[in-house]
Amino acid sequence: MSKKTTARKIAERIPMPKKKVTWPQARAFSVHLLTASGSFLAFLSLVAASEERWTAMFWWLGLALFVDGIDGPIARKLDVKEILPTWSGELLDNIIDYVTYVLIPAFALYQRGFMGEGLSFLSAAIIVVSSAIYYADTGMKTKENFFKGFPVVWNMVVFTLFVIQPGQWVSFAVVVVAGILTFVPINFIHPVRVVRLRPLNLGMTLLWCAFGALALAQAALAAFYDQIGVLGEQVSIFTKIGITISGLYLACIGGIMQLFPNLGAKPDSGPDSGKK
Repeated sequence: MSKKTTARKIAERIPMPKKKVTWPQARAFSVHLLTASGSFLAFLSLVAASEERWTAMFWWLGLALFVDGIDGPIARKLDVKEILPTWSGELLDNIIDYVTYVLIPAFALYQRGFMGEGLSFLSAAIIVVSSAIYYADTGMKTKENFFKGFPVVWNMVVFTLFVIQPGQWVSFAVVVVAGILTFVPINFIHPVRVVRLRPLNLGMTLLWCAFGALALAQAALAAFYDQIGVLGEQVSIFTKIGITISGLYLACIGGIMQLFPNLGAKPDSGPDSGKK
């Protein structure tokens, strides 16, 4: 038997795709690649945390947060779920979110140890266990796209603790309260997908991000000729106040809007108008 005949028979056994990949499919899959890039940013952040380069760690987490903020709207714009129904962008997003929102912040809190070895270890345990249970809840969002319970944004909480440094017992209390609120049916805002007060909520979110970037820039500038030790020693009181106020707003506005379901609603719309 000739080599050409053998090669032809082998080729005939290999299943060929029934149709070529279309441009909409390739474009939709590129959105999944964008989401998946957050895993590499998480890896870079973890490397920085293991080396106690806290400013670099938070910069990588910030970039991962940015990717997480834009991939959803892009996916909905391009109808990714309909074009690629066998690829779950939501599952991919949850996997990466657990690493960037939960696991790395918990590791950083333990690695930094500013609450003492025992409380830091216990805090990390509270974070990872409560968050794992939260991600298993398929009803974590309301019809208006509020989160039910604290939405395990531990990257923001741990960053605030690193910058403000309120003391070990206050820091531990913050972790415990947030962990408990994970299971309490209090609404927390999704600044993009909740329609009511969206301009204000999104503006406050961007303001918090701006203060966060300013804090990291101040820390990096102060450590230009020296390795960064503690972020809080480098950040101005103005920046700390800005992070605290904008952070408290984002933490409380969801519950306030839950108590006042018509707050921010248009006259011809109700609470259910938040669905997109």
